[in-house]
Amino acid sequence: MTDSSGDISTVRDWAIRQLSEGGVPDPSVDADLILGFVWGLTRGEVEAKALTGGVLPADTHGERAQFTEFVERRAAREPLQHILGVAWFRSLELEVGPGVFVPRPETELLAEFAVEALRAQASPSPIGVDLGTGSGAIAISMATEVPHATVYAVEKSPDALPWTRKNIARYGNRVTLVEGDLARALTELDGTVSVVASNPPYIPDSAIPRDVEVARFDPAIALFGGEDGLDVVRSLSLRARDLVHPGGVLIIEHGELQGAEIRALLQADGWRNPQTLRDLTQRDRYTRATRP
Repeated sequence: MTDSSGDISTVRDWAIRQLSEGGVPDPSVDADLILGFVWGLTRGEVEAKALTGGVLPADTHGERAQFTEFVERRAAREPLQHILGVAWFRSLELEVGPGVFVPRPETELLAEFAVEALRAQASPSPIGVDLGTGSGAIAISMATEVPHATVYAVEKSPDALPWTRKNIARYGNRVTLVEGDLARALTELDGTVSVVASNPPYIPDSAIPRDVEVARFDPAIALFGGEDGLDVVRSLSLRARDLVHPGGVLIIEHGELQGAEIRALLQADGWRNPQTLRDLTQRDRYTRATRP
């Protein structure tokens, strides 16, 4: 950034231009978040100061150079969450970086469905399980929002696990982390679990993710699910069927064109009344089923 002005609106406009030229989908949002992160401001404060001619705090610790670096990295389509080291998810701030899938806004609704299903259980201590937890987003949401629940998270990726551990520890170790393959995990809990939630890899191996950030930076193990994208979902359905008690619930996130196939798969595995649910943009993104 060559402009030495301390005017926030000038600096913000420069960042928006750089991000726009790089093809970043929401340049003004990302500019505000980067500016706020570097100078310790909320997004609302950034917007208010930009409208009222506010100036930046003194550049005492190289903030301007850091801001320039962060904007240039984001313009090159490095995920904002990697640059800042944090992903915001519901009420959580999760540490993320290379090796772990960055949780997306649509998964917040999956977590909400899981939380609601746990709260609806009559048990004084229902059990929730997140299979393929990654950053821990879904599991930690269940544990913090349903404090009387007992929550387990399963992850097998050695690259993701350090991030999972950090995030679980950050929120008071309320989640029990199990390292291993979701297809064989937690057999000691068979028949006792109230809710299983998962955002498994579901992209067909031959497909190319639409988002540059996903294609370049998210780990393949968290993205690709075999020839038709459903290999892990098949394992997930069978493992969850054994885990949950009668009346227990399975909730899966998936691609918007996979609902019918997943409903048929779950029905064949003995699940009752599989229903596909829509995200906030009215796309079919989740399927919910109950064990008879």
